[in-house]
This record gives sequence, C-alpha cells and structure tokens, in this order.
Amino acid sequence: MSESDQTQTQTESLRHRVENWMVGQMPIIQMHGGESVVRKADPETGEVVVELGGACAGCGISNLTAENIKSDLIMDFDDVEDVRVKVPSSGDHGNSTVEGGRGGEIQYGGGDTGHF
Repeated sequence: MSESDQTQTQTESLRHRVENWMVGQMPIIQMHGGESVVRKADPETGEVVVELGGACAGCGISNLTAENIKSDLIMDFDDVEDVRVKVPSSGDHGNSTVEGGRGGEIQYGGGDTGHF
C-alpha cells in the first residue's frame, strides 16, 4: 500500500470512528432538533472539525454542546488532539443546514468565525 493510500485509509478510519461516535450522540442532539456532520478528521495532525446545524443554530446551549463534544472526543480518542466545533450563530434551521445531519454539503462560511 502506498503512503498516500495508507494516509487516506487512516483518515477514513478516523472519520468513520468519529462519525460513529457522533451517531451515538445524535439522539440527544436530535431530541433538541439539532444535526451534525464531521467536516474533517486528520489522523496526521489529530484535528477534527464538526459542524452542528438544525436547531443548534442560535440555540442558547449550543456552546455547551460544542464544549462537551470537544472534551469528549479528546478523551475518547487517543489520536484526536484538537477539536473545532462550528455552530452557526444564526441562519437556516432544519435539514437544509447540514443535509439531515449526516455528511451534508452546506457549510457556514469558509473561514473560522472565532465563535469557539
């Protein structure tokens, strides 16, 4: 297996593991009308980016949810060192924000807003 193939497999593996972990969190998030998608999971740097959408946009406790996701991912995965959780402060609510909560295409802005 080439180095690039191995890196791609590691990336998919970390992404898959983080996605599965997020699925376990979804009943709580969905109960409040929220959704999530893993935007990045880099095993080389240990960086993970998760985007919350749906009712999480503008929710008063979305920052608490984001902090819990950050700390739990770092505690639960040895290869995760840095977690960013993007939560739009306003915008569309519902499935259009992250396409049903799994693997959506719509993203909130290209840059880091510094929200978290």
